[in-house]
Amino acid sequence: MTDAPNPQQHDGSHDGPIRTPKQLILAVLWAHIVPIGGILLLVAYVTAHNRPAAGSDALAAAAIAKRIQPVGRVEVRDASDVASLKTGEQVFAAQCTACHSAGVAGAPKLGDASAWGPRIATGYPALLHSALAGKGAMGPQGGGDFTDLEIGRAVVYMANKAGAKFDEPKPPAAGASAAPITAAAPAAPATPAPAAAPTTVAAAEPAKTDAGGAVPALYTQLCQTCHATGVANAPKLGDKAAWAPRIAEAKNVDGLTAIAIKGKGAMPPKGGSTASDAEIKAVVTYMVDSVK
Repeated sequence: MTDAPNPQQHDGSHDGPIRTPKQLILAVLWAHIVPIGGILLLVAYVTAHNRPAAGSDALAAAAIAKRIQPVGRVEVRDASDVASLKTGEQVFAAQCTACHSAGVAGAPKLGDASAWGPRIATGYPALLHSALAGKGAMGPQGGGDFTDLEIGRAVVYMANKAGAKFDEPKPPAAGASAAPITAAAPAAPATPAPAAAPTTVAAAEPAKTDAGGAVPALYTQLCQTCHATGVANAPKLGDKAAWAPRIAEAKNVDGLTAIAIKGKGAMPPKGGSTASDAEIKAVVTYMVDSVK
């Protein structure tokens, strides 16, 4: 005789995984924890490149100040302050080394005599003009913000490392502006162009009144590089014999200024600077006054 099946009994084959209240609570918790944990890990992965590495000082006060500092700044330097002028080696280390140490973009390497030889042969004025105005891939002044005199020192430093014997341009002595004035009075009658003399004096008077007899900044920064030593036949400051034929040819300060603006011989237009016509005229007037 066979026993009848009991409806209250079953073999458990259709039961779910959750059989107790404890299992239900754990299932609910894991159903929330796993997705949230996954989201947090995904966010951390996406933003990981913006987070400082362990032990970095990215959140230090100095680092934050550097990041939020203005893009540009104005720095005023006194060109007549000899102590503030950089040496050629200092300018090279700060500005020129990036290209001239490795020969980037065809720049002649420091100390490479074969690369510098043809350039040295063109003379210091031509090298200075290239450095100030820019050449090839090199921008004006190599993209720096040094004075023309400091750039000239850097040119001499690099050229001399390759065998040149250029003299380093130096700022004028403290009393340099007084010398031309002292020598001017007795020399006035010797001017070889008497007809031009009144015109020259008339043009020079405003410059003396405005500048008070001071040396123009442009002369100190650039023009003295050649005109203080006579480089490339540039007439020296105060050399009457050298200036006489030039004054006679140009007739007056305006004529000499026009020549300086256009350039002549080894001197590039405006001496390779970006000075205004008024600044060029002030320098010409100053140099003409030195030979009166």
